[in-house]
Order: sequence, then C-alpha cells, then structure tokens
Amino acid sequence: MDILWSEFIPGGAHFSGVVRRGTSLRVTAQEAGGNVSIVLYNYEQLTERYNMADTLKGQHTAFITRNHVLYSDMGRALCSVTDDTCGWHDPMCGVSNAALVEKKYGTARYQEHRNAYHRNGQDSLVNELEKYGLGLKDLDPPLNLFSKVTVDDMGNLRFHENHAAAGARVDLRFEMHCLVALSTCQHPLDPGEAYAPRDVLLECFPSPPPTADDPARTLCPENARAFVNTERMFPSRSGVVGSVA
Repeated sequence: MDILWSEFIPGGAHFSGVVRRGTSLRVTAQEAGGNVSIVLYNYEQLTERYNMADTLKGQHTAFITRNHVLYSDMGRALCSVTDDTCGWHDPMCGVSNAALVEKKYGTARYQEHRNAYHRNGQDSLVNELEKYGLGLKDLDPPLNLFSKVTVDDMGNLRFHENHAAAGARVDLRFEMHCLVALSTCQHPLDPGEAYAPRDVLLECFPSPPPTADDPARTLCPENARAFVNTERMFPSRSGVVGSVA
C-alpha cells in the first residue's frame, strides 16, 4: 500500500481527523480484545452523520462486517467495509461514560495518575467533536470495531471476550469526505475487572472509486441507492445531482 499517513493510538486515547473520498482507513488491533468506538460525519455538512438504525435496517443485519456500508441519516453511503479479518463489529451497544468506568474500575484521576488516568468513551469522543463545533448533543451511537455482542432468545446481551486477535484489521473505504472521531476505551460491556484499553494503529491509503459491480454496492438494493445518493454529491464524476428516496 502507498500509505498517506499513519497514527498509533494508545489504549484509552482518542483521535479525530478528515478522511477524504477516494481513500481508505485501515484500523489494526495491536493487542487481543481491543475496541475502537468510531463515529462519522459528512465533513462538508456536519449535521449529516452515521446512523446506526438505518445502517442495520437497510442491510438486514445486527452486526457489521465485510461489504457492509455505513449509512448517513440522509440515506447516503459514508464508507464501505472492504476488508475485515475480524468478521463481526458491534453497532448496538453504545459507548462507556464516566459513571460506568468509575463503577467498574474505580477512580483514577489525572491529578494523581497523570496519563494513566481512567478515560471513558463518551467524554473522549466529545473532546474530539468539540474541535469542530460539535458536542454531546451531536454524539450518536458509535460503531464498536473489534467487539462482538450477540443476543440470546431472551433478549440478553452477551459480550464475547477477546473476539479480535492481535493483528485483526478492518478497512473502511470512504465514499465521501468524512470527519472521523474515535476512542480506544474499553467496550461498555467488557466484563474484564481491570481498566486495560488496548492500542490500535491507523493507516490511510488511496483507494479507487467503487465500480458498478462492487461487492458493497451490490450487496442489497438499499446499498445501491445509498451509493447513487452519495455519487450525486460529486457531479464532476457522476454528472447528476439529486437523491433517491
């Protein structure tokens, strides 16, 4: 790959940046059992953002993996999963907050513990969003990369420990210019008794636009419509404007 940039993200840290149409972001777990909570926004119109409910409903799924598309709340394709060695990413369980982390892992403040203090996913993501004029009110449920949660017949949620091995990776091909914010804090359902978030590596590289027979585009009719809606934002390539309901 021709790497445009890379960034090592320590466990419990957070990151934000713009990933452009025509590039892909590879997220690689550096340790087993990691979690990356990620949210996406249309960088040119930040009120448009990743919508978990439409993403799952449109593709008739309860998890995200290869060839799935992340939809915006305007019915457009934000990005597509083009490679995935993990096989299951949790879109349903949200993100940890300060009260949850304190209850599970105890108190560890910056004043005493410096950079080893206990962070939580909600505050981490909000810290990044505030750099772009957004805030808590703009934080929707994230996609939790590398985490697997299933539901039994009684509706109980089961978290699968160490679902992702060290070296597990997922590639997200961006179909529009997106603001990406992420946190490497532990999943809110992680049953581990110790505060132990894991490191990840980000790598951005060029990727060609999807073809007419692209697997993500052809996965289902809803995906095809989402691609059309996105491509009409870029008339220099598609030659058309408008949207498909």
